[in-house]
Amino acid sequence: MIISENNLENPDLLAVGQILHMPNIPEVPGSAFHILPDNRLVRGPGSKTFGISAFVAGQPGYIRDAAEIVDGRFMTADAIITRVALEYSVDPRLLLTLLEFKGSWLTSREISQDSIDYPLGAPPSSAGFDRKGLYRQLTWAADNLNRGYYGWQQSAVTRLQTTDVVGVTLPPMLNPGTVGVQYLLSLTADLETWRWQVSSDGLYATYMRLFGDPFREVVEPVVPLNLVQPDLVLPFPPGQVWYFTGGPHGGWGSGSAWAAVDFAPPDDLTNKATACYVSDYFATAAAAGVIARSSDGSVVLDLDGDGDEATGWTLLYLHIATADRITEGAPARIGDVIGRASCEGGYSTGTHLHIARRYNGEWIPTMCPLCKPEYSRPPLVMGGWGFEGLPGQEYQGAMANGGQRRVAEQGRNIADNQISW
Repeated sequence: MIISENNLENPDLLAVGQILHMPNIPEVPGSAFHILPDNRLVRGPGSKTFGISAFVAGQPGYIRDAAEIVDGRFMTADAIITRVALEYSVDPRLLLTLLEFKGSWLTSREISQDSIDYPLGAPPSSAGFDRKGLYRQLTWAADNLNRGYYGWQQSAVTRLQTTDVVGVTLPPMLNPGTVGVQYLLSLTADLETWRWQVSSDGLYATYMRLFGDPFREVVEPVVPLNLVQPDLVLPFPPGQVWYFTGGPHGGWGSGSAWAAVDFAPPDDLTNKATACYVSDYFATAAAAGVIARSSDGSVVLDLDGDGDEATGWTLLYLHIATADRITEGAPARIGDVIGRASCEGGYSTGTHLHIARRYNGEWIPTMCPLCKPEYSRPPLVMGGWGFEGLPGQEYQGAMANGGQRRVAEQGRNIADNQISW
Protein backbone atom coordinates (compact mmCIF):
# COMPACT_ATOMS: atom_id res chain seq x y z
CA MET A 1 0.00 0.00 0.00
CA ILE A 2 2.86 2.39 0.75
CA ILE A 3 4.38 1.64 -2.67
CA SER A 4 1.18 2.38 -4.61
CA GLU A 5 0.27 5.38 -2.43
CA ASN A 6 3.61 7.02 -3.30
CA ASN A 7 4.01 5.73 -6.88
CA LEU A 8 7.41 4.24 -6.03
CA GLU A 9 9.07 2.79 -9.11
CA ASN A 10 11.83 1.22 -7.02
CA PRO A 11 10.76 0.66 -3.38
CA ASP A 12 14.33 -0.32 -2.49
CA LEU A 13 15.65 3.13 -3.41
CA LEU A 14 14.65 6.18 -1.34
CA ALA A 15 16.23 9.63 -1.31
CA VAL A 16 17.26 11.58 1.78
CA GLY A 17 14.49 14.07 2.55
CA GLN A 18 11.94 12.28 0.37
CA ILE A 19 8.41 12.66 1.74
CA LEU A 20 6.29 9.52 1.96
CA HIS A 21 2.53 9.59 2.29
CA MET A 22 1.21 6.90 4.61
CA PRO A 23 -2.05 5.26 3.50
CA ASN A 24 -5.07 5.28 5.76
CA ILE A 25 -5.61 1.78 7.15
CA PRO A 26 -9.29 0.95 7.64
CA GLU A 27 -10.18 0.27 11.30
CA VAL A 28 -12.91 -2.08 12.51
CA PRO A 29 -14.03 -3.24 15.97
CA GLY A 30 -12.76 -6.64 17.08
CA SER A 31 -14.52 -9.67 18.49
CA ALA A 32 -15.60 -9.66 22.16
CA PHE A 33 -15.97 -13.45 22.29
CA HIS A 34 -13.75 -15.01 24.97
CA ILE A 35 -11.82 -17.94 23.45
CA LEU A 36 -9.69 -19.14 26.36
CA PRO A 37 -9.15 -18.30 30.02
CA ASP A 38 -5.63 -17.17 30.91
CA ASN A 39 -4.74 -20.50 32.56
CA ARG A 40 -5.30 -22.30 29.27
CA LEU A 41 -2.72 -20.18 27.46
CA VAL A 42 -0.13 -20.08 30.24
CA ARG A 43 1.39 -23.39 31.31
CA GLY A 44 0.20 -22.82 34.85
CA PRO A 45 -1.24 -24.76 37.79
CA GLY A 46 -2.67 -28.12 36.77
CA SER A 47 -0.93 -28.30 33.39
CA LYS A 48 1.60 -30.81 34.72
CA THR A 49 -1.14 -33.44 35.04
CA PHE A 50 -1.90 -33.39 31.31
CA GLY A 51 -0.12 -36.34 29.69
CA ILE A 52 1.12 -35.11 26.31
CA SER A 53 2.63 -38.41 25.16
CA ALA A 54 -0.45 -40.46 26.06
CA PHE A 55 -2.75 -37.98 24.38
CA VAL A 56 -0.70 -37.91 21.15
CA ALA A 57 -0.47 -41.71 21.09
CA GLY A 58 -4.26 -41.88 21.19
CA GLN A 59 -4.80 -39.69 18.13
CA PRO A 60 -5.52 -41.28 14.74
CA GLY A 61 -3.81 -38.58 12.68
CA TYR A 62 -0.37 -37.78 11.32
CA ILE A 63 0.86 -36.40 14.67
CA ARG A 64 1.18 -39.89 16.14
CA ASP A 65 4.12 -40.78 13.88
CA ALA A 66 5.56 -37.31 13.20
CA ALA A 67 9.20 -36.67 14.10
CA GLU A 68 12.13 -34.49 13.03
CA ILE A 69 15.69 -33.56 13.91
CA VAL A 70 15.93 -30.64 16.35
CA ASP A 71 19.36 -29.30 17.28
CA GLY A 72 20.93 -32.50 15.98
CA ARG A 73 18.62 -34.74 18.00
CA PHE A 74 15.79 -36.98 16.79
CA MET A 75 12.55 -35.86 18.45
CA THR A 76 8.99 -37.16 18.15
CA ALA A 77 6.06 -34.76 17.93
CA ASP A 78 5.06 -35.24 21.57
CA ALA A 79 8.63 -34.51 22.69
CA ILE A 80 8.72 -31.34 20.58
CA ILE A 81 5.38 -30.13 21.99
CA THR A 82 6.62 -30.85 25.52
CA ARG A 83 9.81 -28.91 24.89
CA VAL A 84 8.06 -25.86 23.43
CA ALA A 85 5.45 -25.83 26.21
CA LEU A 86 8.20 -25.86 28.86
CA GLU A 87 10.48 -23.34 27.15
CA TYR A 88 7.81 -20.74 26.39
CA SER A 89 5.54 -21.64 29.33
CA VAL A 90 2.55 -22.11 27.02
CA ASP A 91 -0.07 -24.78 27.77
CA PRO A 92 0.42 -27.82 25.47
CA ARG A 93 -3.32 -28.24 24.95
CA LEU A 94 -3.41 -24.93 23.08
CA LEU A 95 -0.46 -25.97 20.91
CA LEU A 96 -2.21 -29.25 20.07
CA THR A 97 -5.44 -27.40 19.28
CA LEU A 98 -3.59 -25.11 16.87
CA LEU A 99 -2.05 -28.10 15.07
CA GLU A 100 -5.49 -29.60 14.57
CA PHE A 101 -7.26 -26.33 13.75
CA LYS A 102 -4.69 -25.15 11.22
CA GLY A 103 -3.26 -28.42 9.89
CA SER A 104 -5.56 -31.34 10.85
CA TRP A 105 -2.54 -33.07 12.39
CA LEU A 106 -4.52 -34.90 15.08
CA THR A 107 -7.33 -36.43 13.02
CA SER A 108 -6.06 -36.81 9.46
CA ARG A 109 -3.50 -39.30 8.23
CA GLU A 110 -3.41 -37.83 4.73
CA ILE A 111 -2.20 -34.25 4.89
CA SER A 112 -0.35 -32.25 2.28
CA GLN A 113 3.41 -31.77 2.29
CA ASP A 114 2.81 -28.07 2.87
CA SER A 115 0.82 -28.87 6.02
CA ILE A 116 3.63 -31.15 7.16
CA ASP A 117 6.27 -28.47 6.59
CA TYR A 118 4.23 -25.44 7.68
CA PRO A 119 1.31 -26.68 9.83
CA LEU A 120 0.66 -23.28 11.42
CA GLY A 121 1.47 -21.10 8.42
CA ALA A 122 4.40 -19.36 10.08
CA PRO A 123 6.22 -17.22 7.49
CA PRO A 124 10.01 -17.06 7.06
CA SER A 125 11.83 -15.10 9.74
CA SER A 126 12.84 -11.51 9.06
CA ALA A 127 16.33 -12.68 10.06
CA GLY A 128 16.41 -14.77 6.91
CA PHE A 129 15.78 -18.35 8.05
CA ASP A 130 12.89 -20.54 7.03
CA ARG A 131 10.43 -21.72 9.69
CA LYS A 132 10.00 -25.13 8.12
CA GLY A 133 9.21 -27.99 10.47
CA LEU A 134 7.16 -28.60 13.59
CA TYR A 135 9.62 -27.17 16.12
CA ARG A 136 10.09 -23.86 14.34
CA GLN A 137 6.38 -23.55 13.60
CA LEU A 138 5.50 -24.14 17.24
CA THR A 139 8.16 -21.80 18.63
CA TRP A 140 6.87 -19.03 16.36
CA ALA A 141 3.32 -19.69 17.53
CA ALA A 142 4.23 -19.84 21.22
CA ASP A 143 6.25 -16.63 21.03
CA ASN A 144 3.38 -14.76 19.38
CA LEU A 145 0.79 -16.18 21.77
CA ASN A 146 2.95 -14.71 24.51
CA ARG A 147 3.36 -11.45 22.61
CA GLY A 148 -0.39 -10.94 22.53
CA TYR A 149 -0.92 -12.17 26.10
CA TYR A 150 1.71 -10.00 27.77
CA GLY A 151 1.27 -7.12 25.33
CA TRP A 152 -2.37 -6.80 26.41
CA GLN A 153 -1.39 -6.77 30.09
CA GLN A 154 1.23 -4.10 29.47
CA SER A 155 -0.90 -1.85 27.22
CA ALA A 156 1.42 -2.57 24.27
CA VAL A 157 -1.16 -4.53 22.23
CA THR A 158 -4.47 -2.69 21.88
CA ARG A 159 -5.12 -3.39 18.21
CA LEU A 160 -4.32 -6.03 15.59
CA GLN A 161 -3.77 -5.96 11.86
CA THR A 162 -4.93 -8.74 9.55
CA THR A 163 -3.09 -9.83 6.42
CA ASP A 164 -5.36 -7.72 4.20
CA VAL A 165 -4.13 -4.63 6.10
CA VAL A 166 -7.20 -3.96 8.19
CA GLY A 167 -6.75 -2.61 11.69
CA VAL A 168 -8.80 -4.29 14.42
CA THR A 169 -9.50 -2.45 17.67
CA LEU A 170 -9.61 -4.84 20.63
CA PRO A 171 -12.60 -4.54 23.00
CA PRO A 172 -11.52 -3.55 26.53
CA MET A 173 -13.35 -6.46 28.21
CA LEU A 174 -11.10 -9.13 26.68
CA ASN A 175 -8.77 -11.24 28.82
CA PRO A 176 -5.06 -11.77 28.00
CA GLY A 177 -5.55 -15.44 27.01
CA THR A 178 -8.11 -14.48 24.37
CA VAL A 179 -5.95 -11.63 23.06
CA GLY A 180 -2.98 -13.97 22.74
CA VAL A 181 -4.98 -16.28 20.49
CA GLN A 182 -6.52 -13.40 18.50
CA TYR A 183 -3.08 -11.86 17.99
CA LEU A 184 -1.52 -15.09 16.70
CA LEU A 185 -4.36 -15.82 14.30
CA SER A 186 -4.29 -12.28 12.87
CA LEU A 187 -0.75 -12.88 11.57
CA THR A 188 -1.90 -15.40 8.93
CA ALA A 189 -5.54 -14.50 8.16
CA ASP A 190 -7.48 -11.82 6.32
CA LEU A 191 -10.27 -10.05 8.20
CA GLU A 192 -13.11 -12.32 7.12
CA THR A 193 -11.16 -15.50 7.92
CA TRP A 194 -9.94 -14.06 11.23
CA ARG A 195 -13.47 -13.16 12.33
CA TRP A 196 -14.50 -16.79 11.86
CA GLN A 197 -11.36 -18.14 13.52
CA VAL A 198 -11.94 -16.11 16.72
CA SER A 199 -15.68 -16.86 16.89
CA SER A 200 -17.38 -19.68 18.80
CA ASP A 201 -17.24 -21.72 15.56
CA GLY A 202 -13.47 -21.31 15.10
CA LEU A 203 -10.54 -22.37 17.25
CA TYR A 204 -12.78 -22.47 20.33
CA ALA A 205 -14.91 -25.22 18.77
CA THR A 206 -11.81 -27.29 18.02
CA TYR A 207 -10.58 -26.87 21.59
CA MET A 208 -14.02 -27.92 22.93
CA ARG A 209 -13.97 -31.06 20.77
CA LEU A 210 -10.50 -32.06 21.93
CA PHE A 211 -10.43 -31.02 25.59
CA GLY A 212 -13.91 -29.88 26.62
CA ASP A 213 -14.94 -26.47 27.92
CA PRO A 214 -11.75 -24.47 28.63
CA PHE A 215 -13.66 -22.29 31.12
CA ARG A 216 -14.70 -25.28 33.23
CA GLU A 217 -11.60 -25.07 35.45
CA VAL A 218 -10.71 -21.40 35.44
CA VAL A 219 -7.80 -20.28 37.63
CA GLU A 220 -8.29 -16.54 37.78
CA PRO A 221 -6.23 -14.58 38.04
CA VAL A 222 -3.15 -16.66 37.23
CA VAL A 223 -1.13 -14.06 39.15
CA PRO A 224 -2.89 -12.51 42.16
CA LEU A 225 -2.99 -8.78 42.72
CA ASN A 226 -0.47 -7.39 45.20
CA LEU A 227 1.92 -10.28 44.55
CA VAL A 228 5.15 -9.87 46.55
CA GLN A 229 8.50 -11.11 45.27
CA PRO A 230 10.47 -13.21 47.77
CA ASP A 231 13.93 -11.98 48.74
CA LEU A 232 16.54 -12.75 46.09
CA VAL A 233 20.30 -12.31 46.15
CA LEU A 234 22.44 -11.85 43.05
CA PRO A 235 22.93 -15.16 41.18
CA PHE A 236 26.70 -15.50 41.66
CA PRO A 237 29.03 -15.81 44.66
CA PRO A 238 29.86 -12.81 46.86
CA GLY A 239 33.25 -11.28 46.20
CA GLN A 240 33.23 -12.07 42.47
CA VAL A 241 32.92 -9.26 39.90
CA TRP A 242 30.44 -10.20 37.15
CA TYR A 243 29.18 -8.02 34.30
CA PHE A 244 25.65 -6.75 33.71
CA THR A 245 25.40 -7.38 29.97
CA GLY A 246 21.66 -7.48 29.22
CA GLY A 247 18.86 -5.26 30.46
CA PRO A 248 15.20 -6.36 30.42
CA HIS A 249 14.38 -8.78 27.58
CA GLY A 250 12.23 -11.82 26.87
CA GLY A 251 12.12 -14.63 29.41
CA TRP A 252 12.10 -17.04 26.45
CA GLY A 253 11.73 -15.45 23.04
CA SER A 254 11.09 -11.76 22.67
CA GLY A 255 7.33 -12.10 23.27
CA SER A 256 7.50 -13.24 26.88
CA ALA A 257 7.11 -10.14 29.03
CA TRP A 258 10.76 -9.01 29.10
CA ALA A 259 11.17 -11.04 32.26
CA ALA A 260 14.95 -11.62 32.02
CA VAL A 261 18.30 -9.93 32.58
CA ASP A 262 21.81 -11.15 31.70
CA PHE A 263 25.11 -11.39 33.55
CA ALA A 264 28.48 -12.51 32.17
CA PRO A 265 31.10 -14.29 34.33
CA PRO A 266 34.57 -12.84 34.99
CA ASP A 267 36.61 -15.22 32.83
CA ASP A 268 39.85 -14.04 31.25
CA LEU A 269 38.79 -13.88 27.59
CA THR A 270 42.35 -13.80 26.33
CA ASN A 271 42.48 -17.51 27.16
CA LYS A 272 39.27 -18.33 25.27
CA ALA A 273 39.30 -19.33 21.61
CA THR A 274 35.73 -18.16 20.96
CA ALA A 275 33.03 -16.09 22.63
CA CYS A 276 31.15 -19.31 23.46
CA TYR A 277 32.86 -21.42 26.10
CA VAL A 278 32.12 -23.14 29.40
CA SER A 279 32.95 -20.67 32.14
CA ASP A 280 35.31 -21.36 35.01
CA TYR A 281 32.77 -19.60 37.23
CA PHE A 282 29.46 -20.82 38.66
CA ALA A 283 26.01 -19.29 38.78
CA THR A 284 24.43 -19.80 42.21
CA ALA A 285 20.98 -20.03 43.77
CA ALA A 286 19.41 -16.62 44.35
CA ALA A 287 16.94 -18.17 46.82
CA ALA A 288 16.26 -21.51 48.47
CA GLY A 289 14.14 -24.12 46.70
CA VAL A 290 14.14 -27.35 44.72
CA ILE A 291 15.38 -27.93 41.17
CA ALA A 292 12.25 -28.60 39.09
CA ARG A 293 14.09 -29.06 35.78
CA SER A 294 17.70 -29.41 34.66
CA SER A 295 18.21 -30.10 30.95
CA ASP A 296 19.06 -28.54 27.57
CA GLY A 297 20.94 -25.62 29.11
CA SER A 298 18.07 -24.74 31.47
CA VAL A 299 17.77 -24.99 35.23
CA VAL A 300 14.48 -24.10 36.92
CA LEU A 301 14.67 -23.31 40.63
CA ASP A 302 11.26 -23.82 42.24
CA LEU A 303 10.99 -21.59 45.30
CA ASP A 304 7.88 -23.20 46.84
CA GLY A 305 9.63 -26.57 46.91
CA ASP A 306 6.90 -28.72 45.36
CA GLY A 307 8.95 -29.54 42.25
CA ASP A 308 6.26 -28.21 39.89
CA GLU A 309 7.51 -25.27 37.85
CA ALA A 310 3.92 -24.34 36.94
CA THR A 311 3.07 -23.32 40.51
CA GLY A 312 4.39 -20.51 42.68
CA TRP A 313 7.61 -18.59 42.14
CA THR A 314 10.30 -20.06 39.89
CA LEU A 315 13.60 -18.78 38.54
CA LEU A 316 14.85 -19.84 35.11
CA TYR A 317 18.63 -20.08 34.73
CA LEU A 318 19.53 -20.36 31.05
CA HIS A 319 22.79 -21.18 29.22
CA ILE A 320 23.97 -23.49 31.99
CA ALA A 321 26.55 -26.03 30.78
CA THR A 322 25.83 -29.76 31.10
CA ALA A 323 29.09 -30.35 32.95
CA ASP A 324 28.75 -29.72 36.70
CA ARG A 325 25.08 -28.69 36.39
CA ILE A 326 22.86 -29.30 39.43
CA THR A 327 20.49 -32.25 38.99
CA GLU A 328 16.71 -32.24 38.80
CA GLY A 329 15.09 -32.86 42.18
CA ALA A 330 18.08 -31.57 44.17
CA PRO A 331 17.40 -29.16 47.04
CA ALA A 332 19.16 -25.80 46.83
CA ARG A 333 20.05 -23.30 49.50
CA ILE A 334 20.93 -19.66 48.87
CA GLY A 335 24.37 -19.59 47.28
CA ASP A 336 24.43 -23.26 46.26
CA VAL A 337 26.01 -23.99 42.88
CA ILE A 338 23.58 -24.10 39.93
CA GLY A 339 26.12 -24.63 37.15
CA ARG A 340 28.65 -22.99 34.88
CA ALA A 341 27.64 -20.21 32.48
CA SER A 342 27.96 -21.15 28.80
CA CYS A 343 26.09 -20.83 25.50
CA GLU A 344 24.02 -24.01 25.94
CA GLY A 345 20.25 -23.81 25.56
CA GLY A 346 18.18 -21.23 23.69
CA TYR A 347 20.14 -18.81 21.53
CA SER A 348 23.41 -17.20 22.56
CA THR A 349 26.39 -15.69 20.77
CA GLY A 350 28.52 -15.44 23.90
CA THR A 351 28.83 -17.10 27.30
CA HIS A 352 26.52 -15.56 29.90
CA LEU A 353 23.79 -16.27 32.45
CA HIS A 354 20.20 -15.43 31.54
CA ILE A 355 17.86 -15.34 34.54
CA ALA A 356 14.10 -14.75 34.57
CA ARG A 357 11.14 -14.96 36.99
CA ARG A 358 7.77 -16.70 36.67
CA TYR A 359 4.81 -17.05 38.99
CA ASN A 360 2.26 -19.84 38.39
CA GLY A 361 3.92 -20.28 35.01
CA GLU A 362 3.40 -16.66 33.97
CA TRP A 363 6.48 -14.63 33.03
CA ILE A 364 6.88 -11.69 35.42
CA PRO A 365 8.38 -8.58 33.79
CA THR A 366 11.43 -7.03 35.42
CA MET A 367 9.44 -3.80 35.60
CA CYS A 368 6.03 -2.82 34.30
CA PRO A 369 5.30 0.92 34.38
CA LEU A 370 2.60 0.62 31.70
CA CYS A 371 0.86 -2.48 33.09
CA LYS A 372 -2.87 -2.09 33.50
CA PRO A 373 -3.78 -1.82 37.22
CA GLU A 374 -5.27 -5.32 37.28
CA TYR A 375 -1.98 -6.71 35.93
CA SER A 376 0.47 -4.86 38.16
CA ARG A 377 3.58 -6.93 38.89
CA PRO A 378 6.36 -6.58 41.50
CA PRO A 379 9.61 -5.24 40.04
CA LEU A 380 12.66 -7.49 39.96
CA VAL A 381 14.96 -6.90 42.94
CA MET A 382 18.11 -8.96 43.52
CA GLY A 383 20.37 -8.24 46.46
CA GLY A 384 18.84 -4.79 46.83
CA TRP A 385 19.40 -3.96 43.14
CA GLY A 386 16.38 -2.91 41.10
CA PHE A 387 16.23 -2.99 37.31
CA GLU A 388 14.96 -0.58 34.69
CA GLY A 389 14.66 -0.82 30.93
CA LEU A 390 14.44 1.57 28.01
CA PRO A 391 10.99 1.62 26.32
CA GLY A 392 11.02 -0.39 23.12
CA GLN A 393 14.72 -1.23 23.41
CA GLU A 394 15.21 -4.85 24.37
CA TYR A 395 18.41 -5.65 26.30
CA GLN A 396 19.00 -1.97 27.15
CA GLY A 397 18.71 -0.69 30.69
CA ALA A 398 20.32 -0.28 34.07
CA MET A 399 20.33 -1.59 37.62
CA ALA A 400 20.41 0.62 40.69
CA ASN A 401 20.90 0.27 44.43
CA GLY A 402 20.67 3.49 46.40
CA GLY A 403 23.26 5.82 44.89
CA GLN A 404 24.92 3.06 42.88
CA ARG A 405 24.05 2.46 39.23
CA ARG A 406 25.22 -0.02 36.59
CA VAL A 407 24.41 0.16 32.86
CA ALA A 408 23.91 -2.90 30.67
CA GLU A 409 26.86 -3.17 28.29
CA GLN A 410 28.29 -6.05 26.27
CA GLY A 411 31.91 -5.08 26.93
CA ARG A 412 34.02 -5.89 29.97
CA ASN A 413 36.59 -3.12 29.89
CA ILE A 414 34.54 -0.42 31.62
CA ALA A 415 33.32 0.01 35.18
CA ASP A 416 29.75 0.90 34.19
CA ASN A 417 28.55 -2.71 34.09
CA GLN A 418 30.70 -4.36 36.76
CA ILE A 419 28.69 -5.78 39.64
CA SER A 420 29.61 -7.60 42.84
CA TRP A 421 28.32 -8.07 46.37
